Amino acid sequence: MPAISFDLQASDGAARAGMLQTPHGAVPTPCFMAVATLGGLKGVTVQQAEQLGQGVMLCNTYHLALRPGPERVRALGGLHAFTGWRGPMLTDSGGYQVFSLAANRKITDDGVWFRSHLDGTAFNLTPEESIRIQRLLGADIIMAFDECPPADAKRSAIEACNRRTAAWLARSVNAWRADGLPGGAQEQALYPIVQGGLHQDLREASLADALRHDLPGTALGGLAVGESFSDRLRVLDWMCPHLPAQKPRYLMGVGTPLDLVEAVSRGIDQFDCVLPTRMGRHGTAYTDAGPLRVKRLEYAEDPRPVDPETPSQASRVSRAYIQHLMKSGEILGGQLLSVHNLAYYRRLMARMRVAIRAGRFNEFADKFRATYVDKEPEAEVSEARKPGRQAENDHGG
Repeated sequence: MPAISFDLQASDGAARAGMLQTPHGAVPTPCFMAVATLGGLKGVTVQQAEQLGQGVMLCNTYHLALRPGPERVRALGGLHAFTGWRGPMLTDSGGYQVFSLAANRKITDDGVWFRSHLDGTAFNLTPEESIRIQRLLGADIIMAFDECPPADAKRSAIEACNRRTAAWLARSVNAWRADGLPGGAQEQALYPIVQGGLHQDLREASLADALRHDLPGTALGGLAVGESFSDRLRVLDWMCPHLPAQKPRYLMGVGTPLDLVEAVSRGIDQFDCVLPTRMGRHGTAYTDAGPLRVKRLEYAEDPRPVDPETPSQASRVSRAYIQHLMKSGEILGGQLLSVHNLAYYRRLMARMRVAIRAGRFNEFADKFRATYVDKEPEAEVSEARKPGRQAENDHGG
């Protein structure tokens, strides 16, 4: 039996609603997967995540390999026992760190040598080592090791990235299917990652490389790495019609609520992004009207809850109180906004699923586009990509 299964249950145009079955439970799609890089959502307990109805948790291979180490996690029962999270889990392969920690790494055809941001020691991450670590960690869905280029990379560099990604995928698949380690093909689903930058032909070539292996799902990588919103949508317009219809489609590292609505409208099923908890810690709450930047002076005497339409533990207090906490340096302020944001993302995904099943997704999406206003559209991206946060917080909530 495969480690996961996917049942496509309804569609409305390109938008899809389904059910992803995993060894640790079923998840309705489209779904948003919260990022817990080091095994924990920053400022949010597993009990709170369960109460919020969080479906899938995402952890990171590179960071967990450095600390506490995959052998220790395995000895303590794997990621589920180690973290206390009972639902499905996904581990990223470490390929994103090839992009985000560029100053501390060297790429060869064999793999990537990193200089640890913790103590400076050398760490070699190959496709085989990435899969070995992920098998020991024990997530339900694991990712093939890939090379993620920046948005402004030259075509020749992206072609080289595609060649490595294809070769590393073949090695990842062999390591996933090999005997002698826990996990593997019978217990974990392996997704390939499609690269190719902003070049349609290179994207399609990378997808063709991925489809040769007939894996349980497909991921689109190399987006939300500095490209414009319109470029990101153009890549989705190219690629989504060619993705296997009966398998889950995962858009990595994206994004804002508007990103999610636009990607669902094009046929994406799974998402992850650091923004809900990261932006919550920095004073931003997401709503249908756009981001609410609570630290602004205009909210100092505002008695309203952050978002009356999104019930959460943050609903009991006012915007003024949360601003007071943020201004006073109390961590509770960021925690409340993080909880709210996760609740908002869950509610947004649930409403999209309802609209798809009712045949009203276009109506929902048009209304959302009309009401969602962000006066600082690059604030989230710039905050998430600050160089000072590319170590411990890298790819982390």
